[in-house]
Amino acid sequence: MAIEYLGLSEINGPLIAIEGVRDASYDEIVELTINGRKKIGRIVEVYEDKAVIQVFQGTEEMSLNNTHTKLTGHPLQVALSPEILGRVFNGIGQPIDGLGPIIPEVMKDVNGLPLNPCTREYPRNYIRTGISAIDCLTTLIRGQKLPIFSGNGLPHDQLAAQIVKQASLGENSDEEFAIVFAAMGVKHDVADFFRRTFEESGATPHVVMFLNLANDPVVERLITPKVALTAAEYLAFEKGMHILVVLTDMTSFAEAMREVSSSKGEIPSRKGYPGYLYSELATIYERAGIVRDCKGSVTQIPILTMPNDDITHPIPDLTGYITEGQIVLDRSIYQKNVYPPINILPSLSRLMKDGIGKGYTREDHQDLANQLFSSYAHVGDARALASVIGEDELSPIDKKYLKFGAAMEQEFITQGMDENRTVIQTLDLGWRLLRMLPKEELDRIDTKILDKYYISSEASN
Repeated sequence: MAIEYLGLSEINGPLIAIEGVRDASYDEIVELTINGRKKIGRIVEVYEDKAVIQVFQGTEEMSLNNTHTKLTGHPLQVALSPEILGRVFNGIGQPIDGLGPIIPEVMKDVNGLPLNPCTREYPRNYIRTGISAIDCLTTLIRGQKLPIFSGNGLPHDQLAAQIVKQASLGENSDEEFAIVFAAMGVKHDVADFFRRTFEESGATPHVVMFLNLANDPVVERLITPKVALTAAEYLAFEKGMHILVVLTDMTSFAEAMREVSSSKGEIPSRKGYPGYLYSELATIYERAGIVRDCKGSVTQIPILTMPNDDITHPIPDLTGYITEGQIVLDRSIYQKNVYPPINILPSLSRLMKDGIGKGYTREDHQDLANQLFSSYAHVGDARALASVIGEDELSPIDKKYLKFGAAMEQEFITQGMDENRTVIQTLDLGWRLLRMLPKEELDRIDTKILDKYYISSEASN
């Protein structure tokens, strides 16, 4: 028989406390009834007969005397079935698209565990995004976690929507593929932009959306990525699908954690964030990967906005420790009218070498990427020299590098928001840019590959 507790001992922001509780456990879900209206909360602290509860829907209308509390005996669970594809849910997994509740095939605890290293398969093969700067230079590999570091005002929302619209397993794959998209703390117009973009592009049937809006309770923001990853793990490891999880914006998640931690009176760490920020981020990011003897995979693209464009801020700093690379959006490149404004020099994908090349993309992929990185780095040196002595005083080869850099930004990195390039188109475009440089400058490419793919401008005219 369930016991109901009448009244509260304390209310502090999104937290409430009750006394005289028996058999309460950490992370247990409780049902709260306030004047006939129901809310749910989660126990975040237990001490003797006292329990502290986070209320997901906020503590408005609650008082010390009008609240009935009932313990459910289980953690937060989400209803899952293949029907979740094409549906829209709020931050705790409740449908908000007006299509009715999900008839569950299974109920899953959202507090999943990081994948056991002993059961992991090494990530192989790639996911095509249709974006040249990513597919060629920072290739996304199945089972990888590859974050996008952005800044306020940069077009990371547009980039996220484009990745969701265009992502696939490649031209010749017949494996099942779907996307789990979770937005945390987004404004209504941004949420409408995502929904409208997915509908107009026809991507909706293979997308599961979880939306936590800016005016939703801050506590719900802490649960949203866990709910999304639980859905992804179900589709990947029980239904054999390859799942790409896009999480935006992890900075909102961390800010929510800081706010709740402050309400609990915890001692802050760097920049006021709780000391367990690293472990919380790792708990989310490490739920990506490939499990041995399972057909599916979970790949993550977390997106975060760097406060003041500071890549040493705790959120991008700790994220970089956990993940396998990063894609960096740069404000100075964006000001050149380049979209997507990806700064390729600090961007990298640590796993791309094992998922590209012969049998995956094309034999020249790795050498081409190495040469584009090297040549574009030389562009920076040439530009720095030109700013001191003037462009007219540069050597002929440095002038060629300047032209190569401009073409790299305006033709290779820049592409339309609806432009979906194949990997072959991207690689061919990279070779066309390298032909602007003398053959002897291309010292990062194997001689056989260089002879096969490099055609000098004179010979092609």
